[in-house]
Parts: sequence; C-alpha cells; structure tokens
Amino acid sequence: MDTADQLLLRELEKGVPLGANPYVIIGDRIGMTGDEVMQRIEDLKQAGVIRRVRARINQRNVGIIANALVGWEIPEEEADDAGKALAALPGVTHCYRRSIVPGRWEYTLYTVHHGWSHEQVTQEIRMISEKTGYHDYIVLFSTDEYKRTPHTRVDDLEHVI
Repeated sequence: MDTADQLLLRELEKGVPLGANPYVIIGDRIGMTGDEVMQRIEDLKQAGVIRRVRARINQRNVGIIANALVGWEIPEEEADDAGKALAALPGVTHCYRRSIVPGRWEYTLYTVHHGWSHEQVTQEIRMISEKTGYHDYIVLFSTDEYKRTPHTRVDDLEHVI
C-alpha cells in the first residue's frame, strides 16, 4: 500500500457518498479520478486489504423504531444448536453467545430484532419462542439512541461492482 491507498481507505471509512458517481466524488476529494478510485479499490480487494463495501440504512429514518435485544436462557449444552437455529430465523439480525453470570444473569444467547412497532417485535419474539420451545427470555427495548456509528474498519470493506 502506498500513501494514496491509505488516503483512499481513510476516505472510504467515512462512507461512500450518495450520488450517481460516488467514486468520482471520492476521487475529487483526494485528487484521483473515479476510475483510479475503482481500480485501487479492486487492487486492495485482490490483496486482501478490503473485504466489502456495503450499504447501511438509517433505520429510524425509514420508520424502524422498535429495536430489541432478547436474552435467551438456554442450557449450555444446547447453546450451539440453539444459536444456529435462532440465527437462521428471518427476524433475527444478530445472534450472539455470551457467558452467563451464575445467580445473576443466566442468559446464554442474545438475538437482536428490529421492527415498525413494539407490538410487531414482541409478536415476532413470542412466535420464535413457540417455534423453538425456548420460553425463558427477557426483552430489552431500546428507548433512546445516544451514539450510532458504523463500526466499519478498513478490513471490513469490500468493493462490489
């Protein structure tokens, strides 16, 4: 990587601008042509420096206002299979396994859900509970958003043409 590649990566971390020619806009900002930006991105992809470039929607701006983290109390010996099953469900956007805190916090798996209303998300979670047979869970809805930044790192970027 040379200095121009590093400059390009820093610019990409800010996000790809909306417009008919986003790579031209990026190029104008850093002194390259749009074609040069695309070629450098492709070269960085081939070198394994960039994995993907992706869109991220501001969900609140499109009306998705109900966001819930669900803690599922699943026996440790079932956690891997349950995690795979929960992760495969269409309404689950994230699925994590965490260590329990015995006697204080017994939730092994966590899923994240987004929807147009609390009722919609709550109904989805109840349906998941009935479908999977996991009935011990806690739903934590977000109330306020204080910070949301894309957690994009240079190695998370991949150019898609």
